[in-house]
Amino acid sequence: MYVSELKRAIGKKTVDTLIKNNMKIGLGSGSTALGAVLRISERVKKGSLSNIILVPTSFQTEVECMRLGLHLRSLSDPAIDGKLDITIDGADEVDSQWLLTKGGGGALLLEKIVAYASLRYVVMIEQRKLVKCLGEKLPLPVEIVPEALTTAAQRLQLLGAKTNLRMAKVKAGPVITDHGNFILDANFKQQYDPIKMDQDIMMIPGVMANGIFTRHVDHLFIGHDNGRVEHRHSI
Repeated sequence: MYVSELKRAIGKKTVDTLIKNNMKIGLGSGSTALGAVLRISERVKKGSLSNIILVPTSFQTEVECMRLGLHLRSLSDPAIDGKLDITIDGADEVDSQWLLTKGGGGALLLEKIVAYASLRYVVMIEQRKLVKCLGEKLPLPVEIVPEALTTAAQRLQLLGAKTNLRMAKVKAGPVITDHGNFILDANFKQQYDPIKMDQDIMMIPGVMANGIFTRHVDHLFIGHDNGRVEHRHSI
């Protein structure tokens, strides 16, 4: 998969700054996260990074790791035991409080599971992903079981959203997630409280995940248009 030079630079800076030997690492999805996967692969092949255990968050990441010769485990593997040292991932939007929206690539369910299983959570973005409030540029993805298509859409409308079933671009019909679910893209008419909205959406029967990530972000890497990669970290 093609990864831009800026995304490669963000991945290189992130991995070289934070990833050490003997770590259990969650690997996010999307082209920005793949920049970090490429850098991990380079360092493993050079021998400057060893004895790491990797957990992917999507089939996309899994296939890319296999192509690069990286060995993977699941979060339930006894060597992992549901606990990771660090997860590195991208985001679709990041607000001033470092709350996120994710799910543009459809992998939000496992991305969220892995994020919350990690001691440290690291997010990598391009500068254009910074927003004043979530939902400013993109709709909020909501992953639902197929049987809840109508009822979940109706409940989301009561919360102030206009919903669209995400349709595939190559195959006929809707996008099917890695877990066999549908995605509703919710466009909210007004600004919302991310923490409360996250809770309200998860109370809807049939919802498996939504793209609001309220998990504390420990490190934020921002790629700027001039090629500079800025590293911010929380207190």
